[in-house]
Amino acid sequence: MVQPMDVIEAIGNTPLVELKRVSAGLPNKVYIKCEHLNPGGSIKDRTARAIVFDAEARGQLKPGMTLVEGTAGNTGVGLALLAGQRGYRLVCVLPERMAVDKRVALRQLGSDVVITKNGPLTAPHNFRNVAARLAEENGWFLTNQFHNPANIDAHLGTDRFVGTGQEIVAQIKALGHATIGAFVMSSGTGGTITGCGTRIKEAHAGAKVVLADPHGSSIADWVNTGTLGPDGPYTVEGIGSGTVPSNLHREPLDWAETVTDAEAYAMVERLAKEEGITSGGSTGVNVVAALRVAARADIHGPVVTVACDQWDRYKSTAWMKAWMEREAASITLPT
Repeated sequence: MVQPMDVIEAIGNTPLVELKRVSAGLPNKVYIKCEHLNPGGSIKDRTARAIVFDAEARGQLKPGMTLVEGTAGNTGVGLALLAGQRGYRLVCVLPERMAVDKRVALRQLGSDVVITKNGPLTAPHNFRNVAARLAEENGWFLTNQFHNPANIDAHLGTDRFVGTGQEIVAQIKALGHATIGAFVMSSGTGGTITGCGTRIKEAHAGAKVVLADPHGSSIADWVNTGTLGPDGPYTVEGIGSGTVPSNLHREPLDWAETVTDAEAYAMVERLAKEEGITSGGSTGVNVVAALRVAARADIHGPVVTVACDQWDRYKSTAWMKAWMEREAASITLPT
């Protein structure tokens, strides 16, 4: 008899799907971990679960307390699921450049939302700084996804849940592959690429771990040269930075690939039409970089990447509106 589960137990155990059409002709297979199929629609459900479980175990979180996080939206949604199910209040601080869809979704899930002016981490009004200040002023628990090591544990795994990296290793083995050629992932907080990359290299010493970074982010240069590059504009949300979060560890990383906004959004459209994967811009960055890696002669084995989140939270953005308008214009109306 199947036992009922709650929403937290439904997090994880996502499928690993081969990208057959967009990777056609490449010497290595490309697989995508479908994290957009988590209950909250993103990989950040895992981060939220790990942070809340860890804080409860340490006695830092008690019934009725308030959580606060500076988020691009997805971690906020994951935390909202946990907060609602476990009786916490949640305050999410978002920079104004993030999609309106995310603000509305967080309010629909019962969270309080604070919008800040866009600004670098050195600015007092930066969303992460505002979240930290609100926590200190009000005695709230700062979930602190950029620096909380429980974020990495979400992908390494603990005695309470299987990590993303553990799932990937098991799934690749079940598919009959003796090794993993490379793991390719973008970085917002760094937790996913650090945790998964570490687990995958433990299981497959020859595997490469490659950072996929939006063009305009400073991190790719830091990975490739040890020095942060220039901090430029880009519109893909939730990944890249002008600084290095402490959850992004250099040790498991081999190199970085840079992907433009245009390349990312074109791939999002291809994934929807050719693979049936409905995702956001960060997934486009991941897949463009993964295809480059899979084309390399020095990669021997499947390349794994991640579908980070669902496309539903980007309907209000300029790039998604443009795509929607193109498709609407192509519809033939009855005469």
